[in-house]
Order: sequence, then structure tokens, then C-alpha cells
Amino acid sequence: MLISTAYAQAAPGAGAGFDLVSLLPLVLIFVVFYFLLIRPQQKKVKEHRALVQALRRGDRVVTSGGLIGQVTKVLNDAELQVEIAEGVRVRVVRSAVTEVVSKTAPVDNKADEEDDAEDEKKGN
Repeated sequence: MLISTAYAQAAPGAGAGFDLVSLLPLVLIFVVFYFLLIRPQQKKVKEHRALVQALRRGDRVVTSGGLIGQVTKVLNDAELQVEIAEGVRVRVVRSAVTEVVSKTAPVDNKADEEDDAEDEKKGN
């Protein structure tokens, strides 16, 4: 016959101990994910938090819903009053602001107090 019988060779015994080389690909994948996904996302969140905290009256902003308006009043740490059209003011959660189109110079406190008093007279 032309075909000979194949005999299995004895395989070397598997190591019973812990092999560090087998763990290396998993560690390498985690490092790549950290530098390509986790770290840039943390940086983006930090920048957005700083942008939201720096909002003040007079800034033109874009909300996550796509509305463009001007901040007319900072109500509290969580809300803003934004004028989206002449005479149309809406309350917006600060975190919904995605972009600041234009920044304004800081407003003095006296002008802020006058505007607040004027708003209260109108009933807004």
C-alpha cells in the first residue's frame, strides 16, 4: 500500500502554572482602548463642563435640540433663560447647551440688577 499508517506523537504536557504571556494580549487591548476611547472621551466631558460653567448673560448658544439663542438670564446652577426669537424666551437646562457661538464681555452687576428688576415688573 502507498498510504502508511500515521501514528500520533506524544504531545508535550501542558504547563500547570500561570502563564503571563497568555495574559499579554488582553492587557494590550485594554491599553489601546484607554488611549483611543476612554481618555479622549474624558477630555471632551471636561471641556463641555467648563463651557457650561462659563456661560453668562449675552452669550449666543446652540442647544442640543439645534435651537440658537441668546442667554438673557442665568436662573441658577442648572438652568438658563434663552431668547430664541424676539420676545420668545425659554428655560434651558445648562447641560443641553452644546456650543457657544459668540461670547460677550462680562456685564457689571448694576446692569444685571436693573434687568432683573425690569423682568419682575413685566411678570417674566
